[in-house]
Amino acid sequence: MPPLLSILIVNWNVCDLLRVCLRSIERARDNLALEVIVVDSASADNSVAMVQQEFPWVRLIACPENVGFPRGNNLALAQANGRFLYLLNPDTEIVGDALQQMTQYMTQHRDVGVVGSQLLYPDGRIQSSRRRFPTLAVGLLESTWLQPLAPRRLLRYYYVQDLPDDQPADVDWVMGASLMTRREVYEQVGGMDEGYFMYSEELDWCRRIKDAGWRVVYLPQAKIIHHEGKSSEQAVAARHIYFNRAKLRYFRKYHGRLATALIRITLLWNYAVQLLIEAAKGVLGHKRPLRWQRVRAYAAVLRSGLPPAE
Repeated sequence: MPPLLSILIVNWNVCDLLRVCLRSIERARDNLALEVIVVDSASADNSVAMVQQEFPWVRLIACPENVGFPRGNNLALAQANGRFLYLLNPDTEIVGDALQQMTQYMTQHRDVGVVGSQLLYPDGRIQSSRRRFPTLAVGLLESTWLQPLAPRRLLRYYYVQDLPDDQPADVDWVMGASLMTRREVYEQVGGMDEGYFMYSEELDWCRRIKDAGWRVVYLPQAKIIHHEGKSSEQAVAARHIYFNRAKLRYFRKYHGRLATALIRITLLWNYAVQLLIEAAKGVLGHKRPLRWQRVRAYAAVLRSGLPPAE
């Protein structure tokens, strides 16, 4: 008999956090029919051996290269058997009955195509994990050094700060760190766009799901601890490049080439200015190792030219 829930985890070099994540899932196995599929993207740590030795009930797909988040999830989706399909980051921990809360909500609300849990920092603070679709103004300002200049109402609306954190809410998209969908949705809209490598893929997927007529819901009764960004922080320059190329791919797909060109020029200008500022601080002797690390990262971004992800 197929499981109710398939949990899909794409891992890259976070062995210790993955162990904690799987142990938190293991505690829920007695109360829920589930399967777990871990896709390892050629980790250089002990991730593969750890899963094989400590969690023999986990299905492991060990890739010979880093396949990225969308392709890794698509590999797992293709092998999943569950009625519900749950994308979960390896740097997370299940809290209490979060899995039951999410599956019950999906069962009771047949028009909901995606449910996102509430994400918590390890100290219990709430992470921002729900969004509305970005406008051109958001694309130009959010997650750049210009963000402090953005009108407060613009970002408040984008981050859904006009709605309470402790109540379920219809939103446009939720973070892929904890995103549950249903098999019918996957069969209707397909998997994630593999033109992204990491970042913006869940935004794109949720947009396609909403365009197909499904609701996307934030469910705070389901709580997940998220040790944010532990994979991406291992490669600082690459993180900047992947993030911004993904943003540009999304805007090219949904807002056109002119909007994309404007955002790209603004981003490159931002990085050029910040490189000069960091270099000047380094020359003056202020936290030199940090300054030169940033200079190298920003120079790598500028060399890339930030073409939209293909």
